[in-house]
Amino acid sequence: MLPAARIQTAIELLEGIAKAPIPMDGVCGDYFRARRFIGSKDRADIAERVYAVMRAQARLDWHLARIGMATPNPRARVMAYLALGEGCSRARLNDLFCGGKYGPAPLSEAESARMDVLYGNPRLDSPEMPESVRAECPPEFEDSFRRVFGEDFESQTRAFIPAATLNLRINPRAGDRETILAALSAEGIKAAPTPFSPLGLRVEGKAFLGKTKPFTKGWVEIQDEGSQLAALLCAAAPGMQVLDYCAGSGGKTLALAATMNVKGRIVAMDTQASRLEKTRTRLRRSGVADIVEVRPLSDEKNRKWLRRQKGTFDVVLTDVPCSGSGTWRRNPDLRWTPHGPSLDALKTTQAEILDRVAHTVKPGGRLVYATCSVLAEENEDQIEAFIARRPEFSVLPLAESWPLDTPIPCPGPFFLRLTPRDHNTDGFFAAVLKKT
Repeated sequence: MLPAARIQTAIELLEGIAKAPIPMDGVCGDYFRARRFIGSKDRADIAERVYAVMRAQARLDWHLARIGMATPNPRARVMAYLALGEGCSRARLNDLFCGGKYGPAPLSEAESARMDVLYGNPRLDSPEMPESVRAECPPEFEDSFRRVFGEDFESQTRAFIPAATLNLRINPRAGDRETILAALSAEGIKAAPTPFSPLGLRVEGKAFLGKTKPFTKGWVEIQDEGSQLAALLCAAAPGMQVLDYCAGSGGKTLALAATMNVKGRIVAMDTQASRLEKTRTRLRRSGVADIVEVRPLSDEKNRKWLRRQKGTFDVVLTDVPCSGSGTWRRNPDLRWTPHGPSLDALKTTQAEILDRVAHTVKPGGRLVYATCSVLAEENEDQIEAFIARRPEFSVLPLAESWPLDTPIPCPGPFFLRLTPRDHNTDGFFAAVLKKT
């Protein structure tokens, strides 16, 4: 594709993302699958630019508002990003917006005049911007982020702007980290041990794992280090009975099975049967399918079964549905277009899940609550309210619940709270509750 055609495709994709009821990764995937004639290099260039524009949306809109565009559109944002984010010269901008069969239409007189003004100060970040704009924090989240981060609001929130690193979790049945690092290296993939999870690897640069031997043989799984730590907090040991209530597609189920050395029993449950079905392939590939029962909550029989499980489980993990604010590095569109229930509805669901599984925990057992959110409303507030309702549960201090020999990665006395700035992970929260 010619450069101008790539620009036009990026504009079309951003227009589609703005209208779609699904996250942007799904929109991009559907778009490229329907246009297989677009080469891999072109796809990578287009997708990278689309994500970059989305990561800079608040700052781009601030600049566009200053030059008289109160309601920015994808075309204007791409123009502004080329100038401010990529350092594209004014003459080059005219060359790219040249019209033709596949390129974007030439700049109108109004667009040309605005861009002349914009080029007078071609910097994406400006000290004149409000903190929330520089940090790409939506207005509806600002108070919540300031509550959590205080004076570190801008530096902590800005850390959610760059793309996330690719983290892997090794399958200890396949070998130790050094063995699997060597196997990845043989496939041309560079990685290094993660600082906190003893099972984690952090990949350098971009990597395509799908056809590599370590991935197809189940030696590694893609999993953020923060998610790995939440699974490790469960302290699931061989022979235990474990319930992974919000199992999704099985990432933490696999991690739990690994720490149990494939001895004991795990029940994986989720409301979406289709997501749970994907778990079966991953379980077989990792060699842990024998100890995992898959029970979709869409089946009334499984819901009745759950109600009968009083005091059954040593560990219950609830990685509950949440705002996903901790995943903004991976899903920058979630800042501006939440795809799913409102925050109030999510808080209600989170409380209901805790109440629904509380009876299944054995006396002395652990109930682990986790979110990929940084909002206290979904985290500390939920735990406080749950304990008020269920006084038989108490929060285990991190010093008691931390199962590793390594230092605890965050200073809080009770809760695991991870951030991109401090840990190079997704924003993550976890609390360990003990049933007395």
